[in-house]
Amino acid sequence: MVHDMTNREQWLAWMLRIGKPVLESLAERKLKEQMPVQGKLGDRGEYTYLEALGRLLVGMAPWLELAGLTGEEEKLRRTMAHLAREAIEAATDPSSPDFMNFANGYQPIVDAAFLSQAVIRAPKELLSKLDVRVKQNVASCLRATRSRKPFYNNWLLFAAMTETALYLLGEDWDPMRIDYALKKHQEWYLGDGVYGDGPEFHWDYYNGFVIQPMLVDILQTMGTQYSDWERLTDDVIRRAARHAALQERLISPEGTFPPIGRSLAYRFGAFQPLAQGALQGWLPPEVAPNQVRCALTAVISRMIEEPGTFDKNGWLRIGFCGDQEDIGEGYISTGSLYLCAAVFLPLGLQPEHPFWHGEAEWTSKKAWAGMPFSIDKALT
Repeated sequence: MVHDMTNREQWLAWMLRIGKPVLESLAERKLKEQMPVQGKLGDRGEYTYLEALGRLLVGMAPWLELAGLTGEEEKLRRTMAHLAREAIEAATDPSSPDFMNFANGYQPIVDAAFLSQAVIRAPKELLSKLDVRVKQNVASCLRATRSRKPFYNNWLLFAAMTETALYLLGEDWDPMRIDYALKKHQEWYLGDGVYGDGPEFHWDYYNGFVIQPMLVDILQTMGTQYSDWERLTDDVIRRAARHAALQERLISPEGTFPPIGRSLAYRFGAFQPLAQGALQGWLPPEVAPNQVRCALTAVISRMIEEPGTFDKNGWLRIGFCGDQEDIGEGYISTGSLYLCAAVFLPLGLQPEHPFWHGEAEWTSKKAWAGMPFSIDKALT
């Protein structure tokens, strides 16, 4: 329930409830000591900590980067931005007890990319304000992922995202890793705002978890490097806007959505394109920002307040809606779950933005109440 808080205050409280245990433990260099490792496979401790950091900061980054806040929220933002930098330092310092694995196994390819995406979304707070030594450590950790090749699917974007962060760090970067990911995803585009996850279509939320947001962020950062990348940028954003519109229609009047496909333990992180479209202002005209807020508030509230979502110490538990350990695939562990934070991207909008003001019914709520609603049209 939203109680007597404004939606923005409630969103901020939800995000900090999820994020504080991770960042506070890391800032003290005690994450490995304090964070539980829930999962089906015994090797998850090799990967879960980097998962938690990168995925959490992907969602928090626009708020951490937001200038012009005042009062209590600005105090919170400054505190959390400082903790985030301390966390990045702890994760990339070889002498730290919380030094994370970037070099062994395949999973770090994924989560180095999420950490890279967070840096791209908050270049002032999570990059420029780092000490030179920490920047060098970050660059060394990102380069360590080059020793393994990503799988032939959405993973190509992980390599491309890491190269994008290396570019921002002023390091040597590989245009081929970016170009290959972009070109293959153009081949894998299926129409109407949907990409295949590799050569085949997978009916799941990976267009939301990875594909659409990473394509947009890579091209918005690197598009001007090559003319063909620049020409591609508008098409990619147009497709992402169509996907966001489809996502808005998936939210039922009750704030639920279909539990289809893999990685359902990422919960409302599935709606990252809808959140990103609101943040960056490229939602289609029929999807008003405040109706997105109302729809996403219903979803987040429905899921986050289900008993069992958190353990007694405030760490996320595996589940889609509550404590449902069996729905976690073998690659899912406690750290994986923090991709749910991607829904909080609109906190990077100023409190005065229309996203935060006025009540509005979302499409399914209007449709199932017998109210007028817009006709859906395929992207042509």
